[in-house]
Amino acid sequence: MAVSALLLAGCAADPSVLGQATGVTVTDPARLTRSGFLTDYARLKTTTWGQGIQCWKEPGLNAARYNKLMISRIVVSFAPSTDKTAEKTIDPSDLKTLTDYFYAALVKNLKSEIEIVDHPGPGVAVMRVALTDLVPTTVGDSLAGTLIPYAFIVEAGSGSATGRPAGSTPYLGETGMEMQFRDSVSGAVLAECRDTEIGRKYAADMNAGAATAAQTWANGYLNSFQSWSYAKDAFDKWSVLVAKQVGQLRKNPQ
Repeated sequence: MAVSALLLAGCAADPSVLGQATGVTVTDPARLTRSGFLTDYARLKTTTWGQGIQCWKEPGLNAARYNKLMISRIVVSFAPSTDKTAEKTIDPSDLKTLTDYFYAALVKNLKSEIEIVDHPGPGVAVMRVALTDLVPTTVGDSLAGTLIPYAFIVEAGSGSATGRPAGSTPYLGETGMEMQFRDSVSGAVLAECRDTEIGRKYAADMNAGAATAAQTWANGYLNSFQSWSYAKDAFDKWSVLVAKQVGQLRKNPQ
């Protein structure tokens, strides 16, 4: 317990100590949402590039036609949840903080791949984003599990036992996202994507190397003591992946 306290007091105060490990959140296919924000969920397929993200794009889409991108204001759609224990209310100030964070992350990563603008016009694509399922981590339950001797052994295996991703627990946060790209002039739908990311308190990818695995484990563990850290992890992950794919499609139009 002394080691845990030291980690929480030191590393949590300075996240840069741990670096930016990946794998702290992971797609849960069982929790992908259908909020009505997208036009056709049946045509979405798991991508080869998105680590679980499902997408569709217009056949024959020439992404090189678009040299500018406008990111619409991010909206929140509370889709009906089958999880009866999920928290139903969220502080409006938390919502603003989260949507502002996601918007900033998208701009930061996309601006190296395409010019970001704030008005429609020829050659401008519009990105529309909805957060479709926001569930904060129940911090009290995470603390309780940590304080019980050897409880981590049970917790670490609880994800698979309950149908959630390995390393997750029932009290951890989750975040759903639905994303759409349109032609800003005609309004034609160019592409659509969705994903739902689940936090992992006990996450390590040994295939990524010992150092990265240790960072992932530490970040996943520390984030279980903050309500919205996993949501921000998901936003960072989506922003990087989507920006890379936008750049790839513009360089190699299909």
